[in-house]
Amino acid sequence: MSQNGVSETKTTFLGSLLSLFASSSTLICCAIPALLVSLGAGAALASLVSVFPQIVWISEHKEIIFSISAFLMIVTGVIQWRNQKAPCPMNIELRNACLKTRKVSLRIYLFSLALMVVGAWFAFIQPLL
Repeated sequence: MSQNGVSETKTTFLGSLLSLFASSSTLICCAIPALLVSLGAGAALASLVSVFPQIVWISEHKEIIFSISAFLMIVTGVIQWRNQKAPCPMNIELRNACLKTRKVSLRIYLFSLALMVVGAWFAFIQPLL
């Protein structure tokens, strides 16, 4: 750990953004198409797939996408846990910025986790029902 805690805060924040990016891919592969079809917007889904044909590839390889996303979420969770009590700078402004960044990164991580759960629901559980 560094002396002032700034590098740990940056690592935590960047890890949270990476987990948000990873979990959003689970929405692209599964949740958004399922939502469009359930709302009766199959034509919109067809036009979306014609504009972005990569969605089909992502949907076909959802196990790999979810495995990578889960790994990144676990790594980010470990970073969040490890840096939970990391020291912040002594300067009042820097300390407040450090604490605010820590709260924001935790919120981003929890939002990413929720996105991944929604994506997993539509990818693996909902088709079984």
